[in-house]
Amino acid sequence: MGFFDFLKKSAEPAAPAAPAFPVTLAADAKGTVVAMENIPDEVFAQGILGKCCGIDPTEGKIYAPADGEITQAPDSGHALGIMTTAGVEVLIHVGVDTVEMKGDGFSPKVKEGDKVKKGDLLLEMDLDKIAAAAHPAVVITVVTNTDDFKDVEVVASGAVEPGADLIKISK
Repeated sequence: MGFFDFLKKSAEPAAPAAPAFPVTLAADAKGTVVAMENIPDEVFAQGILGKCCGIDPTEGKIYAPADGEITQAPDSGHALGIMTTAGVEVLIHVGVDTVEMKGDGFSPKVKEGDKVKKGDLLLEMDLDKIAAAAHPAVVITVVTNTDDFKDVEVVASGAVEPGADLIKISK
């Protein structure tokens, strides 16, 4: 037994490392970024639920913007809530007034309580059905606990691919 071995035995297990800020949420869809004030829904455009941006989707797939846990997964399939491992509360809202579609055209791949990794497929949607119902299909990503952070900044513009940097959050 080495002289310092007793130190190793008495050491407490290391606590999980706190996430390093800034944290970046990834784009959760393929398409064109829509600035918060241009989202065609006043609640989101005014930032009432938190800082956000939209992506006008060119394909009907939604991916996890960060590692975390699904906290909301309504039966209508048009929205998901995620608590990221960094403590950022994210609401992904697919389309405007799409709750009226009562799930038609939405195929969720996760349920409440599921753990997800950044880039996991969360939801598929039928863009043609959304268009036929005369709803904008914009995928809105909201940081619902914006007030907990020093800064929540949209860092993307123009065309984005899933996984590209979308929103930077500073503590």
